Amino acid sequence: MPLVADADVWEDVVARHPAGHLLQTWAWGELKSRFGWRAVRIGIGAGGQPVAGAQVLLHTLPGGWNIAYAPRGPLVDWGDAGQVDVMLDEMHRLCRSRRCIFLKIEPSLEDAGDTQAIIQLRGFQPFAPTVQPPRTILVDLSSDEESVLAAMKQKTRYNIRLAARKGVTVREGDTQDLPAFYRLLQATGRRDHFGIHGAGYYRAAFDLFAPRRAALLLAEVEGEPVAGLMDFRHGPTAYYLFGASSDTHRERMPTYLLQWEAMRWARTRGCCCYDLWGIPDTDKEVLEAQVAAGGARDDGLWGVYRFKRGFGGRVSRSIGALDYVYNRPLYRAYRLWTSLRRQRALG
Repeated sequence: MPLVADADVWEDVVARHPAGHLLQTWAWGELKSRFGWRAVRIGIGAGGQPVAGAQVLLHTLPGGWNIAYAPRGPLVDWGDAGQVDVMLDEMHRLCRSRRCIFLKIEPSLEDAGDTQAIIQLRGFQPFAPTVQPPRTILVDLSSDEESVLAAMKQKTRYNIRLAARKGVTVREGDTQDLPAFYRLLQATGRRDHFGIHGAGYYRAAFDLFAPRRAALLLAEVEGEPVAGLMDFRHGPTAYYLFGASSDTHRERMPTYLLQWEAMRWARTRGCCCYDLWGIPDTDKEVLEAQVAAGGARDDGLWGVYRFKRGFGGRVSRSIGALDYVYNRPLYRAYRLWTSLRRQRALG
């Protein structure tokens, strides 16, 4: 099996591939390896230099069985049937050798029926819900700052400037600021009813990616942190993965100025695209109808969409998740267990 054990070799594969993504980087695999997963990298190519690959995360369940997951992978040319077949064969070989119940892939591809059909012909089946949010907003940062601002909605530009007038400041934090950021995450989780990782997860992410590929930004009012986010970058794209805000000074609109400063941070590091990472997986026409009607209160991501849409950009939807099943009885049992766990979390 053509496994890649050298970080530099793997990073070169991800950097050169057109579909290379943050979640396929060596550092992301190391992050997940500290929290219950094992990262295995497969590379295929001629002359010892991989031209395609897949970072597969393995998680062991009771009984010694595993589940396998390739976030935003594999990195292949889906138009090259031979390369696709070799890559998937190697992934299947890995999964069968590790007693995997199923393999889940979430390719970094925009939604297209022809590509999904190619994958389904190879035995994969669409699966929902996905692990990563399938729909997002991508903001173009390639022009000058005034043009980026001009592409935003007028209310968003107003709130950015209002925050500055009302005394909100934004600074780049370091490891000493991580406890304050985590307190903001806890407050946001309680207010908006969603789960967060333990504090060690965010510290590990910061240690692995900052300062070259990640930044912690904090919005403050008179020295008090009132909002924060962690931005990551890979190649020409910056990703807004983690964000939080307190219950105080919300009328000063700190999150608007915070996002704008995050975009400025990304631009100074050569990024031309800002991925706002996750909106409701609903057609744009439906979302805009909900805007006009005042919102859909049963959708936990509704407020997120209303906030993010103001920064302009275009809505993009990935192909989603597809599963290849190796053990159908255990797969059905696993799906039932995850469904029950999700219902308890929501209820």
